[in-house]
Amino acid sequence: MLKRSLALAAGFALSLSAVITHAADTLRVSAIPDEAPTELLRKFKPLGAYLEQQLGMKVEFVPVADYPAVVEALATDRLDLAWLGGFTFVQVRLKTGNAIPLVQREQDEKFTSKFISADPKVKSLQDLKGKTFAFGSISSTSGSLMPRYFMLQDDIKPEDFFSRVAYSGAHDATLAWVQAGKVDGGVLNASVWQKLVDAGKVDLNKVHVFATTPTYYDYNWTVRGTLDPALAAKIKQAFLALDPANPEHKAILDLQAASRFIETKPENYQGIEDAARAAGLLK
Repeated sequence: MLKRSLALAAGFALSLSAVITHAADTLRVSAIPDEAPTELLRKFKPLGAYLEQQLGMKVEFVPVADYPAVVEALATDRLDLAWLGGFTFVQVRLKTGNAIPLVQREQDEKFTSKFISADPKVKSLQDLKGKTFAFGSISSTSGSLMPRYFMLQDDIKPEDFFSRVAYSGAHDATLAWVQAGKVDGGVLNASVWQKLVDAGKVDLNKVHVFATTPTYYDYNWTVRGTLDPALAAKIKQAFLALDPANPEHKAILDLQAASRFIETKPENYQGIEDAARAAGLLK
C-alpha cells in the first residue's frame, strides 16, 4: 500500500510539474472585448508572432466573453498579459493589488471619446435631451465611464436626461446602432471611430461627430503581478522595441492603432479611479 501511495504521489507530482512547465512555456494573452472577436484576433495575430519571436516562447490569445472576465482571469492567474482600458486596469489593480501596467500607446496619454449622431439637427448634447442614447460596455473607459463622468461635470445625468440609455457592448456596435437609427446618439472611442472611418465603414452622409470629450489616460498592456519579473521586463522591452521605421513593425503598430509604445505606470490612472468613484462605479 505504501509503495502504491508513493507511486501515486510521484505520478501526481509529475503531472503537476507538466502542467506548470506547460504554463511557463506559454504566454496567455487576452484583451477587453471592445470590438468584434474576429477583429480582436486579426489585430493580435502579427503581434503574437512578434512576441513569440522576441520571448522565445509560445504566445496564445485567449478570447473572453466580457470585460469582467478579463479582470477575473488576470486576478486568478489564468492570464499573463492583457490589453486593458483605463477603468479595467483600475478594477484589476484594486482586485489584485499588484497588477503591473507595462506600456501604453503614445496617444493613450491624451485619449478622447467622440459623441455621434445620425440626426443632422444634433449639434450638442442638449439637442439629444429626451432622446435615446448608447454607451459601449458599462465597463468601458472610453465608451462609458469617461463620457459619463464629463456629462456629470456638466450636470447631465444620462438616466434622467435621455429617454432611454442602452449599452451596445462594443464601440463598433455603438456606431452600427447610431448609423441604423436604433438610437439617436452614442459615444465611442476616438481611435475606433477613426479606424472605422478610414475603413469606409462609416456613412459620413449620415453619421457625424458633434462633440469630443476632454483628454484622459486610457489603454495599456498589463501583466499579472505574480508573473516572473524577468519575463515581464522582456515583454515590456519587446513593445518598446517596435520601431515605426521598420516596415514589419509598422504593420504591427498600425493594427494596434499605435504610433509607438511608451512606458506607463499605475499613477497615470488615478484620474480614472477618481472618475469611477465620482460616477458611483466603485465603492
